[in-house]
Amino acid sequence: MASRRHQRLALATAAALLTLTTAAGCAGLDKALDCVRTADAIATSVGNLQRAVSSASEDITQASEALDEIDRELKNLGDTTDDADLSKAVDDLKAGVANVRESIEKGDATPDITPVTDAAGEIGKVCTP
Repeated sequence: MASRRHQRLALATAAALLTLTTAAGCAGLDKALDCVRTADAIATSVGNLQRAVSSASEDITQASEALDEIDRELKNLGDTTDDADLSKAVDDLKAGVANVRESIEKGDATPDITPVTDAAGEIGKVCTP
């Protein structure tokens, strides 16, 4: 009887550990997929920003809207990451967005967006599984 109880306990423990390991693995996978989706959304927003700036139209609101989109995606990504490389890339992109926004507010219709595109590329690299 004690042997059966020991077997059941061992089996229950193994099942619990397997469940926890699987759940942790899925959480990591979910996090990676969220990162990839967000990196893709950021890349789309950066593309929109590039088009808005390269057209150098009188309607600079397109560039501002693209910057707003990037800010929203960065907030989502920044709230869900604990990866140091990703955090640095997010911080770099935030700084680039702030610089572009400041340039636009000062009347620069064709601000340098290189820091934004570089940081977005880094986020893409970090988020690639």
